[in-house]
Amino acid sequence: MVREPGYREPDRPSGHGDAPLYRPERGPGRDGGRPEPSPDADTPGQPRGGAHPVDRSPPARGAARPPATDQRPPRGAPPRPELYEAGCSPAGLARPTRQPADRAGGRPGRSPQWLPVVLGTPTADFEPRPAEDQTYRPDTVTDGWSTRDFTVRAASVRGYLHRHRGTPRQDDFAVVVHPPTGAVVFAVADGVSAARHSHLGAALVCRAAVREILADLAAGHPVDWQNVVQQAAWQLVEQTRTLLGLGEADPAAAEEAMASTLVAGMVLPDGPTVSLIQVGDTGAWVLRDGAYRSLLDGKLHTGDPVVSSAVTALPRTPRVSPRRGPLGRDEVLLIGTDGFGDALGDGAGQVGRYFAGRLARPQPPVQFAYHLDFSRETYDDDRTLLAIWPRTKA
Repeated sequence: MVREPGYREPDRPSGHGDAPLYRPERGPGRDGGRPEPSPDADTPGQPRGGAHPVDRSPPARGAARPPATDQRPPRGAPPRPELYEAGCSPAGLARPTRQPADRAGGRPGRSPQWLPVVLGTPTADFEPRPAEDQTYRPDTVTDGWSTRDFTVRAASVRGYLHRHRGTPRQDDFAVVVHPPTGAVVFAVADGVSAARHSHLGAALVCRAAVREILADLAAGHPVDWQNVVQQAAWQLVEQTRTLLGLGEADPAAAEEAMASTLVAGMVLPDGPTVSLIQVGDTGAWVLRDGAYRSLLDGKLHTGDPVVSSAVTALPRTPRVSPRRGPLGRDEVLLIGTDGFGDALGDGAGQVGRYFAGRLARPQPPVQFAYHLDFSRETYDDDRTLLAIWPRTKA
């Protein structure tokens, strides 16, 4: 991928060994140090295992749903071919993994229209196991809406490996609008696989990051991006103390239990202008005319002889500086975890061509998640993708 020349490089340590663990030496948080409600906490009047508690972030008001971009085919009509073609040569066309079949004790029959898209060699076909965890963690989540200035689509899908093992999805995202400024504020996180409760950590850091950015926007002063990182790290430390019943905050225990990567930022209508920070290997790209430009450091670079899996993750708190740059009216901003980024590579392969076609314009949220859940051998990690399109003004 080509590095975007318009984006300013931050000063950041090169490895996780340089990033200190967060130390709770002061009362963090604008609300007197109260932690976010844990994603596994009981909501009053709601049985355990129901929906997550309501976030205390200011609500996203004024967001209107976009008009439908597709019409439903007549009942009984065959599925439309554009749901399956990969936008490449006939030999590389995406296809369903297999035709559905009702068989005793086997995988339930399914409509061909919703079989996973295959890009290259498919992964094994199997019925996913439920996530064996005390908290409710859905296999797939998706969101989509439009404001006057932007159209947003987001989805997070459990990877095939976690589906096979019966472990929860460790990715998460949060995306809201700040009505007074029209800014779209977002966070995308990938829980570190070795951390037992990293799925909770990913949810916590997304909530904390979005809350802090919104608070700075509401106060009318520049976003304190280092504080965003500090608050997200503190959430992991405090929630680990509560979850494990520790007598005091223990950052090392939080790293073992809830470590998570984070990309957080916002898009302002003026320009539009993008601001991003990164802790870990979650990536960001701009898509234009079928070509992807990488905006952040990642563990996969064209020409690298070895792909590194080293991850700097919260609650470590490296020094961060935002990367800022314009977003063209004919461009799409993409934020994705490595489950998407590793498969994308430099964007020149089959996955890149497939998504270049699917992201040329916004699609319905469920269809957006469907495309993200493609089948490709060895690429079996959780995948989260956020896409933001500037809307053309009349």
